[in-house]
Amino acid sequence: MRFVNATLPDGSRHDIEVERGRIAALLPASKPTAGTIDLGGTLVLPPLVDGHIHLDKTLLGLPWLPNQSAGNKVSDRIEAERRVRAARTVPEFETGSNLVRQVVASGTLHMRSHVDIDNQLGLRNLHEVLKIREHFRDLVTIEIVAFPQSGILRSPGTAELLDEAIALGADLVGGLDPVGIDGYLDAHLDAVFAIAQRRGAGVDIHLHDGGEAGLAQILAIAARTQALGLQGKVAVSHAFALGSVSTDSATRAADTLARAGVAIMSHGPGGATIPPLKLLREHGVEVFGGSDNIRDAWSPFGNGDMLDRAMQIAYRANFRHDAELALAFDMVTAAAARVLGLSDYGLKAGGPADFVTVEATTLAEAVATRKRRSLVIKAGRIVARDGVLV
Repeated sequence: MRFVNATLPDGSRHDIEVERGRIAALLPASKPTAGTIDLGGTLVLPPLVDGHIHLDKTLLGLPWLPNQSAGNKVSDRIEAERRVRAARTVPEFETGSNLVRQVVASGTLHMRSHVDIDNQLGLRNLHEVLKIREHFRDLVTIEIVAFPQSGILRSPGTAELLDEAIALGADLVGGLDPVGIDGYLDAHLDAVFAIAQRRGAGVDIHLHDGGEAGLAQILAIAARTQALGLQGKVAVSHAFALGSVSTDSATRAADTLARAGVAIMSHGPGGATIPPLKLLREHGVEVFGGSDNIRDAWSPFGNGDMLDRAMQIAYRANFRHDAELALAFDMVTAAAARVLGLSDYGLKAGGPADFVTVEATTLAEAVATRKRRSLVIKAGRIVARDGVLV
């Protein structure tokens, strides 16, 4: 099969020759003929990557539910979610599947999903997301983080459940505000990193705590990572503290994170500080993006469209130039792919025939306009057209 007249991200025009689900060659652009698919000069992008999503939390497809949190603290939102969770009757497989279909139709073919685990839920949500991963395995890759949403120390038995989750198929161990939620930095990190080391798993810790106290936790995570030889296998999600300290403190932290190989995820938060993305990147830190909450007890917003998310990240970071918009795009494609360990990724001869087409001329325009994906291609097969799965 040949897709003709494609505009690649560098502006060049090519045909894409596909054989057995992989890109056999990138050829000089030609005119369409019988048996070819004419892309009409549209911009062809590598598949989008969502580095931080919560498939088990979404209420997508259910009747509208007003946000029930009594305040804006993380603890307030945890308690509100408990109430919503107790009342729901539709299984997470159904709502999570709704979300997977929506994100695939927008061009996301790889994701990292955090899955709630605590001493009330047990491993129920994990089992639901494992079923989702298996059901959609031919469309999307799903990496799973065993996430202690209720804390570890304040939810006795959760550490053992996290360990069991990795044994059952979760890929990474999560954590949550070691000080702000659990109140004990070392004990929380002891539990997380012990499981990671024992199971050979990666780590991805939610860190909402701000200021110097939050920064101290980030530095402690970096120190553990380096001491245990886990460079390239650890991420801190949100890391609001990096955007709420002085530039000097953030710069020193960036150098520490780069040495430790700790990545930073930002979703372009609307009501919190955003890490200094350009500064981090300039100092060698891997920064990547995710959608975070989508239509759930935490937030009524979100659509799973990672081009839309790249725009939000760029807007919050005050990115205005094309090179800056390209950085935001990289956060939801190549950078996120590196964090997820997707070695077989990208538009290249010999690579998988996975790509997305959009009516734009440059990466910057694609991010700024977020037009509907005209085609989503998986293994050389059209799986979505104009934002709808086929």
